[in-house]
Amino acid sequence: MHIKKFDTKTLDFILEKMVETVGSSKDEIFRIGEQCRQDYETLTEELKEIKTLVLQTIDQGDKLEIQTRFARKRLSEVSKHFNEYTEIEVREAYEKAHTLQMELGMNRHLEKQYRDRRDDIERRLVGLNETIDRADHLVTQIAVVMNYLISDLSDLKQVGEVLEDANQKQDFGLKIIGAQEEERKRLSREIHDGPAQMMANVMMRSDLVERIYKEHGADEAFREIKDLKMMVRSALYEVRRIIYDLRPMALDDLGLVPTLNKYLKTIEEYHQSTQIIFSNIGTEARLPSKYEVALFRLVQESVQNALKHAEAKVITVRLEMLRGQVIVMIKDDGKGFNKEDKKPESFGLIGMKERVQLLKGEITIDTKEGKGTIVMINVPIQN
Repeated sequence: MHIKKFDTKTLDFILEKMVETVGSSKDEIFRIGEQCRQDYETLTEELKEIKTLVLQTIDQGDKLEIQTRFARKRLSEVSKHFNEYTEIEVREAYEKAHTLQMELGMNRHLEKQYRDRRDDIERRLVGLNETIDRADHLVTQIAVVMNYLISDLSDLKQVGEVLEDANQKQDFGLKIIGAQEEERKRLSREIHDGPAQMMANVMMRSDLVERIYKEHGADEAFREIKDLKMMVRSALYEVRRIIYDLRPMALDDLGLVPTLNKYLKTIEEYHQSTQIIFSNIGTEARLPSKYEVALFRLVQESVQNALKHAEAKVITVRLEMLRGQVIVMIKDDGKGFNKEDKKPESFGLIGMKERVQLLKGEITIDTKEGKGTIVMINVPIQN
C-alpha cells in the first residue's frame, strides 16, 4: 500500500499563516484602541465646552427668572389698577412679561439640551474608556500568544522529520487539523454564546436607558445603568476567561504554582456547582518554561474533562515538587468511564499522554464507571 509522504513545508506554511493572522489581529485591535483614544480626547474637549455652556445657561436662566418675576409683578399691578395707566404702559407691561417668559422657556429648553448632551458624552466616555482598557489587555494577550507560536510551536516544524513511520505522520497531521478545528469551534461558540450575546444586549439596553431617562426620569435610568454595568462586567469576565484559556500571562510572570492557584479559583467561581481543592507540597521553585506550560496544560485538560464529561462535584489537584521531578495528581468524584471505550473526547487523553511522553514522564489514569477518576503524572525535571 502506498502512503503519501508528509510534507513538512505545508506545516511550516500553516504555522507562518497562523503567526501572520494573529499579528494582523493584534494590529487591528491596536488601531481600534488608538481610534478610541482619539475619540476620547475629542469628546473630553467637547465635554468641557458643554459644561461651560451649561453653567452659562443656568446663570442666564437665573437672571431671566428674576426679571420675569418682576415683569409678572409689574403686569399684575398694571392689571389691578388698569385705569391709572395708559394703554401704551399696559401694552408694554404685557409684552415685556410675555417676552421674558418666552426667553425663560427657551433658556430652560436649551439648558436641557446641554444637560442631555453632557450626560450622553459622559456615558460615551465611560464606554470608550472600557474599550481602550480591553483593547490594551487584548493586545498584551495576543503578544503573549505570538511569542508562544513563534517559540514553542517552532518545534513542530521538525515533526515530519522526527516521525519515522509514514502512518504516524499522517495520523498526527490529521489530529493537529482536527484539534485546530475543534478549538476554533469551541472558541467561536464560547464567544458567540458569551461576550457577543452580552454586548448585543448592552447595545439594546443602552438605547433603553436613554428612553427610560426621558420617560421615567433619572432614578429609573440609574437603576437601568446599574444593571447595564453588571452585564458589561459579566461580558468582560467571559472575555478574560477565554483569553486565560489560550495562555495565562501569569505563567510567564509568576510561575506554575500561583498561576494554577488563580486558574483553579477562577474555574471554581465560574462552575459554582463544583468545588476545586488545590494544594502544593514542597517549594514553589520556577521550572523551565516548557515544563511549566506542559504541566499547566495537563492540569487544565484533566480539570476540564472532569467538569465537562465526568460531571464532578469535587475536584482535587495536588502538585508536589521534589528534587529532580514533579508529581501531579488530579482526582474527581465524577461518573468515571471505561478506558476501553473509544469516544471522540478520548483524543484529549491521547494528547495528554503524548505531551507527557515528550517530557519523558509517565501518566496513569485510574477510573471505573461510577467511581470517579484519578490522573497521576510524574515528570522528571532536566535543567
